[in-house]
Amino acid sequence: MKTDAKLTPVREAHRFDENALDDYLKNNLAGYAGSLKVQQFEGGQSNPTFLLNAGGQEYVMRKKPPGKLLPSAHAVEREYRVMKALEQSDVPVPRMYLLCEDENIIGTPFFVMEHVQSRVLEDITLPGMTPAERHAIYFDLIRVLAALHSIDFADLGLDNFGKPGNYFSRQIGRWSKQYMAAKTDEIESMERLMEYLPANVPADETSCIVHGDYRMGNILLHPTEPKMVALVDWELSTLGHPLGDLGYSCMFYHSEIAGRISLDGLTGSATGIPSEEEFLAEYCRLSGRDGIPNWNFYLAFSFFRLASILQGVYKRGIMGNASSTEAMERGRMAREISDLAWRLIK
Repeated sequence: MKTDAKLTPVREAHRFDENALDDYLKNNLAGYAGSLKVQQFEGGQSNPTFLLNAGGQEYVMRKKPPGKLLPSAHAVEREYRVMKALEQSDVPVPRMYLLCEDENIIGTPFFVMEHVQSRVLEDITLPGMTPAERHAIYFDLIRVLAALHSIDFADLGLDNFGKPGNYFSRQIGRWSKQYMAAKTDEIESMERLMEYLPANVPADETSCIVHGDYRMGNILLHPTEPKMVALVDWELSTLGHPLGDLGYSCMFYHSEIAGRISLDGLTGSATGIPSEEEFLAEYCRLSGRDGIPNWNFYLAFSFFRLASILQGVYKRGIMGNASSTEAMERGRMAREISDLAWRLIK
């Protein structure tokens, strides 16, 4: 899936019966030649991801992690379903080969897909590229997001992929509960956000397929050209509001998040990276919107959700369930991100 992603031997915690997988694929995957060799991609902590090599052919397998899981977590079945539905759309995705929901084969459900020859560029500043290349990549990122949001999900058989409408109210309620369950210290800005956001949801019930984690690190770029060849990591996808995805994609214009650099001050003709205003204008042009009233609401919502997630990491850390150093850093960031969200509202 990610040709320049680091590969390692299969980690001990994620080992499975490779002979059983080999036998299953011989009987169920057309053209599969056998003599399986397996390596693990270094990323994919949530849903472990593997490179399969068999007879000179390469495939990618994505599976649920081992152990007891929450009922709706690590839903590889949903990832497979949405990417399979999008194969004939304007949204580039890897070709899906098969889904196995039988836990008896390798211990968890899994799916196998095409190995797309590509580049993955985690750094949003796109170092080493020309301004023209950066411009092309960013505008292709916008094009694919608008294309995803323009798809009639019912035509693809995804009308029951989520709950249409009322997206922000449901999400705000969910992340407020998550935050309260993980609350440790008083964060005044979070209290204000939990009061303000549900009372000020814009009256726009648009529903579409949303990716949920739409960012540079989840796109696969052509090996040599500045264009996207696949959008991956659909674990958080559902039916939701398009401006939730858009707000998430624009957070990096406002803050350094989880150690990644901000785009603040790095846009313009010298770099080729569009400003936030240009990003939004191109999205509106492609999606047929006249503009985006209440834009700061959507940004604040995205930062509020992130702050709730970070607070959860912090709480697990101080309870001894996560790296204490990492957790303490996440606790600091939860407060800073929440403060930023409230400043956007004000």
